[in-house]
Amino acid sequence: MPGAAAMPDPEALSPGAPGHRPRILILYGSLRPQSFSRKLALEAERLLRHFGAETRVFDPHGLPILDSVGADHPKVRELREWAQWSEGQVWVSPERHGTITAVFKNQIDWLPLEQGGVRPTQGRTLAVMQVCGGSQSFNVVNALRQLGRWMRMVTIPNQSSVPKAWQEFDDNGRMKPSSYYDRVVDVMEELVKFTLLVRGHSDYLTDRYSERKGDLAAARLAAASAAVVAGPRAACCGTTATCS
Repeated sequence: MPGAAAMPDPEALSPGAPGHRPRILILYGSLRPQSFSRKLALEAERLLRHFGAETRVFDPHGLPILDSVGADHPKVRELREWAQWSEGQVWVSPERHGTITAVFKNQIDWLPLEQGGVRPTQGRTLAVMQVCGGSQSFNVVNALRQLGRWMRMVTIPNQSSVPKAWQEFDDNGRMKPSSYYDRVVDVMEELVKFTLLVRGHSDYLTDRYSERKGDLAAARLAAASAAVVAGPRAACCGTTATCS
């Protein structure tokens, strides 16, 4: 459609990002007191702060099952407000029956694709990680990538899968030095870099031809409807002084 197929503009990607620290929201997928996904989430938070980010870790305790309450529930409001606040996110889930947990999926399900004309996830960066009770698997990170794509997020190339997670943390909940820890450091460093690159430009990067085309079609339909309504009135008022 003419007017909708805009040429990419290099100037729109010039420096001009916000001056504040990158804002990263961290979600994890277990309610267990000794949750290893929570431990990994907190390890990620420490690393993100080291790399200069501002962080928030959402606690899924008390978040109702989707649609069992209204969107005005305090935990739902908190999750949605924090998602909107974020410029990047970290998703960490255990593997349960070969995929993500219900606890984690429930958090994603509460995040709408659109909220008051604003998408709380679109254009935000995303890092995905998983913890395994046994041998290393990539089922969860693959599922999280699929979710991130559906939520229109910019998922970074790197990822982390921690096998036998119960062996990888000490009594204080800190991750022990290992190649798995090194990978977590890599992922968090990469997330901050991508967030610095993308933020400030996410609206432009996610501006789509199909949506511009729809907006133009809607505007033309509204203008045509207005003309139809105004036409008879204009004709009437042109011939008589008693139009109302």
